[in-house]
Amino acid sequence: MSDSWRPDLGPGAGPVYLAIAEAIAADLAAGRLAPGERLPPQRTLAQRLGIDFTTVSRAYAEARRRGLVEGRVGQGTYVRVAELPALRAGPVDLSMNLPPHFEDAALTARMWREAGELQATGLDLLLRYQEAGGALADREAGALWLRDRLPGLDPERITVCPGAQSALLAVIGTLAAPGEIICAEALTYPGLKALAAQLRLTVIGLAMDAEGVLPEAFASACRDHAVKALCCTPTLQNPTTATMSLARREALVAIARDHAVPIVEDDAYGLLPQDSPPPLAALAPELTFHIAGLAKHVSPALRIAYLIAPDSRSGARVRAAIRATAAMASPLTAAIATGWITSGVAHQVRDAIRAEARARQRLAARLLPAGSFAAHPDGFHLWLTLPTAWTRGEFAIQLRASGMGVVVSDAFATVAGPPEAVRIGLGGPASRAQIERALAAIADTLDGAPVMTSAAV
Repeated sequence: MSDSWRPDLGPGAGPVYLAIAEAIAADLAAGRLAPGERLPPQRTLAQRLGIDFTTVSRAYAEARRRGLVEGRVGQGTYVRVAELPALRAGPVDLSMNLPPHFEDAALTARMWREAGELQATGLDLLLRYQEAGGALADREAGALWLRDRLPGLDPERITVCPGAQSALLAVIGTLAAPGEIICAEALTYPGLKALAAQLRLTVIGLAMDAEGVLPEAFASACRDHAVKALCCTPTLQNPTTATMSLARREALVAIARDHAVPIVEDDAYGLLPQDSPPPLAALAPELTFHIAGLAKHVSPALRIAYLIAPDSRSGARVRAAIRATAAMASPLTAAIATGWITSGVAHQVRDAIRAEARARQRLAARLLPAGSFAAHPDGFHLWLTLPTAWTRGEFAIQLRASGMGVVVSDAFATVAGPPEAVRIGLGGPASRAQIERALAAIADTLDGAPVMTSAAV
């Protein structure tokens, strides 16, 4: 029993009833309270803290609303025992590149609480349209979110978009017409390939090394073709995990300037690494459309991305494209993102995702053969190069027969002859136990040879 429990309210903790609820969440997360333990009776805790009984009653009610505790008739208030789904006995799916679940009950509770507090803003948020570029408060939050990557960013330059894919569609659709040419990495984000096909654009895949796009490949494409844009992910590239050095970024920027080619910078993972070179938009703001989504750093469910255009004219064209294709970003999810950014929750979530990604990367380094994959310690995907005994198709089929899904290199390829490699997403499995089991199964598969997994003859 935890009848002796006393919350650490601390100075400046806000309303006392909320501070008590926050303390329950924090102590549960830290192991100072255990699921199923009984909390002190309300009158006992009120006397212990020297506060009104009604304040404690309100605090326990708030904790119940958050799902932290439950009342048992005639017995008292108990820390709730979470009903977690049973871990699968077999491997798990690794095909989606999702931010991993982190274990921080207090932070999770705060995310939900702050989202719920939007009800105080009234009906305008629910029953009114907003301008295509986003409300001023949401653009200011975008500038705050990006201040470490793009210091001094003017909110007037920001367009709030309904996700990074929508931003890519709007930008590329204004830069290139059907039949025209854009450049991208030889292995690139599948969403860009799909978007180019939808717009009927030709994609020239640029040769890559461990840092990403080779400058000489980009220069050659610019000399030989009327290139309308360079689309790339300079930091934690998907799928290869490559991060361009500052010298590489400067070389690409110089070529883009020489040939007057706009750059579309997909900075989907830019805020995950604790240290990374400046974005291309900081090196060539007059050329670069910078897209910074929240999906990989905070929540894929928000569908919010911040787009910075080179100038007001190009920004107006992009907003017109968003208005024509999606009308606007959801004011509700934009408001949630703004609240989390201004309160600091979004940065805490990013840090928690980064910490969990690091833990999962350590598992991968321990379980997978040394030198077999490329990764970044702060990222949550791997690029696994297969040994000569395997083709990518055979490897994926073998894993699928065991209940696992990975993505083969063909999904990313913009050139013929993609490598024998697969992308592994570490964020999809809900727990480290699941990812550890999956990685161990992959290591066992790599150590073996292809076997017949189909009944077809």
